[in-house]
Amino acid sequence: MEILSIIPARGGSKGIRRKNIKPILDKPLVAYSIEASLKSKYITKTVVSSEDEEILEVSKKFGAQVLKRPIELAQDETKTAPVMLNVMETLESEGYKADYVVLLQPTTPLRDEKFIDSAFDFYFEKQKQGYDSCFSVFEMGITHAKWRVLHNNKLEALYDYRNRPRRQDTNEHYKLLCENGAFYALKWDTMKQVKDFIGYNPAPYIVKGMIDIDTIEDFNKVEQILKNKK
Repeated sequence: MEILSIIPARGGSKGIRRKNIKPILDKPLVAYSIEASLKSKYITKTVVSSEDEEILEVSKKFGAQVLKRPIELAQDETKTAPVMLNVMETLESEGYKADYVVLLQPTTPLRDEKFIDSAFDFYFEKQKQGYDSCFSVFEMGITHAKWRVLHNNKLEALYDYRNRPRRQDTNEHYKLLCENGAFYALKWDTMKQVKDFIGYNPAPYIVKGMIDIDTIEDFNKVEQILKNKK
């Protein structure tokens, strides 16, 4: 079975400058995902996609294969799926095709090879039930009274709170799940069909303890966790 992992690592991070190669403890951030990918018992090919020469050199140093990303796929507004498809199409032109593709974002360094292998074990079992893809999430709880916080910190109700039902009077109880950015996997052909890294019928892999680094506060928190582990 051939499984390709794609690690997209752009050079132009705005929240934390040069985030993907910023040292966290004794090595650059992207190295954690590369090492986890290379140690996985399932992943057979690890590719880092970047437009940045320094990131490509660092990634090669830690054992990844690298692919120079077109500059038009390295803009602030660029989404991840087109970057992955670019990697896949480039590899296809060289005669390579995998059975599965997994997205490993470099901003989740707490994800190790044990996490990856456990997630694949879960996904392969769920495939037998008809699920076509898998991604990791954390659970927020179960509720029938749903709200979300908008970018301006205003609250928006996702139910009719003026006619609020009692919990025991409704069957509409929701388990709230949030993507944590650590793991997305699906078949190669499904990815080519949907042009996204989540299929039509995904299975959520519920875990605790993953942090997706967006801010310097996230970075410092993860660094402290890694220090404590050492």
